[in-house]
Amino acid sequence: MKYIVLIIDGAAGLPISDRHGQTSLELAHTHNLDALASQGTLGLTRTVPAGMEPSSACACMSVMGYDPTVYYKGRASIEAKSMGIDICQGEVVFRCNLVTVKDGKMFDYSAGHIPTPEAAHIIKSLNQNLGGKDIKFYPGVGYRHILKIKDHEDTLKAKCTPPHDIPGKPVKDYIPQGSGADLLLDLMARSEILLKSHKINEKRLKRGDVPVTTIWLFWGSGQVPAMPAFKQAYGISAAMTSGVDLLNGLAKMADMTILKIKGVTDALDSHHNAQARGALEALKKHDLVVIHIEAPDEAGHSGHADEKIKAIEDIDRDVIAQIRNYSNDRRILIMPDHPTPVAIRTHSPDPVPFLIWGKGISANGAARFTEAQAKATGVFIGDGYKIMDKLLGR
Repeated sequence: MKYIVLIIDGAAGLPISDRHGQTSLELAHTHNLDALASQGTLGLTRTVPAGMEPSSACACMSVMGYDPTVYYKGRASIEAKSMGIDICQGEVVFRCNLVTVKDGKMFDYSAGHIPTPEAAHIIKSLNQNLGGKDIKFYPGVGYRHILKIKDHEDTLKAKCTPPHDIPGKPVKDYIPQGSGADLLLDLMARSEILLKSHKINEKRLKRGDVPVTTIWLFWGSGQVPAMPAFKQAYGISAAMTSGVDLLNGLAKMADMTILKIKGVTDALDSHHNAQARGALEALKKHDLVVIHIEAPDEAGHSGHADEKIKAIEDIDRDVIAQIRNYSNDRRILIMPDHPTPVAIRTHSPDPVPFLIWGKGISANGAARFTEAQAKATGVFIGDGYKIMDKLLGR
């Protein structure tokens, strides 16, 4: 038996008022996904435990079969793991976003989805001007990067807010606050001065792109959680394909093989066809493969309903069509990790629909893969990390 897990990041959501009260999943034309929903088991599950942040770190950990209440110790350390950044005694790491603040408000949490090569130049400048033996910036993917700080563990006490949680809101109300915030605020303020005349911003402005106005620090953590290898926990070998450091970090922590597939990114232009082909090819060597696709989440954060709908439809056409036709001896789990409603432009802790389809799985009356139909089945898994057991028939 082979197993395929497809995480459609942020695909779930809330009714959209100017779209006749329908969600993005309801509005999307998903022939393949709906066909599977009519033949498989559809239900709801809670991937974010009560009281925990509704982040992809917690939610994807659940989808992969690990209890976040046991293993989650902070998101930045997971991304650092993916990037090969060691965290030694007395060191802490923070997510460092490149953002655009305009008129004192969070204008764009991704600085216009700045390309990785341009972002790398900015991170290099930050190291040259703000870095030192105790401060180091590490380039990541797109707008997402890592800051490592030594001998300032008090910074973990600061209250920090993710920039994608505050679109259009005054940033003065959400900058790092409280004990330990001083160093973080100093670095952010100094980055603003540096970025005002940065050559990358000059090029971006000439093209009509938004500039990077500051760094934004959040999701601080000081240790990498120790998770058992997936094969140790579930008795089968696994691989992962994703365009974001977070998921690759989780894969490393679970000792999954990380698939390097050309063209896989965190954006709407990711090569979904190639990602699906590469994932299915990996099943020649592995028992299970996780396919993580970021595009719907990014569209949700941007508040663009049409882009989110298109991302879901592209995944249906380019990915689900392929995995639907892969072998007869397989089971498939398809689900978002969390909702990212376009109306609020950030994550929600609400339960998400899941679909298990394939050998030995019976239909339970659904016709489409939507939030409402998943709820109507009456199937609910309260602890999302148990979804893996259900997929594997344990």
